Amino acid sequence: MSTAASYIESGRYKKVLLIGADKMSSIIDYTDRATCIIFGDGAGAVLFEPNTEGLGLQDEYLRTDGTGRNFLRIEAGGSILPASEETVKNKQHFVFQDGKTVFKFAVSNMADVAEKIMERNNLSKEDVQWLVPHQANKRIIDATAQRMGLEESKVMMNIYKYGNTTSATLPLLLSDYEKQLNKGDNLVFAAFGGGFTWGAIYLKWAYDTKQ
Repeated sequence: MSTAASYIESGRYKKVLLIGADKMSSIIDYTDRATCIIFGDGAGAVLFEPNTEGLGLQDEYLRTDGTGRNFLRIEAGGSILPASEETVKNKQHFVFQDGKTVFKFAVSNMADVAEKIMERNNLSKEDVQWLVPHQANKRIIDATAQRMGLEESKVMMNIYKYGNTTSATLPLLLSDYEKQLNKGDNLVFAAFGGGFTWGAIYLKWAYDTKQ
């Protein structure tokens, strides 16, 4: 979202199609209960265009911490450990997740950046129409909403339908809730992922979906 908005703002591009797509089933060990019941396959796309009304992306707060690389990872397949017969036999091409550690970091960091983006833009809970959170875990989403002071009716949720579709979660949420969005609505996006990486974005919805 940050990159797409920057391309538009530079004037070099008029339309940017931002796509999130992951086939998680191809990298999941279905004997590993720590991951196989969580992830789903999904894809979504969002179109970014210029506007002259001050709508669209307003602010971003993006963070990363490489110490998390050992807790959510795929061991083999890259330049450090290329694919081999041995790595395949050892199941090193599947997602590994230390659930407790990832949960701890995700709860605190997603909530932190969501709160930070509100503070930086002087947004109260009444000013925010929707929280658009990464669909990793309902408890993480609930903790983020509580920190922001938002009631459940302002929180987009579809994890019960698709599971965690990783990079597809946010565009799928926008698709599922599009008819409820109004021009000028304040949306706060919050996400957390491997590495660790996490962040929040404040966006003003740019069109009336009821027309």
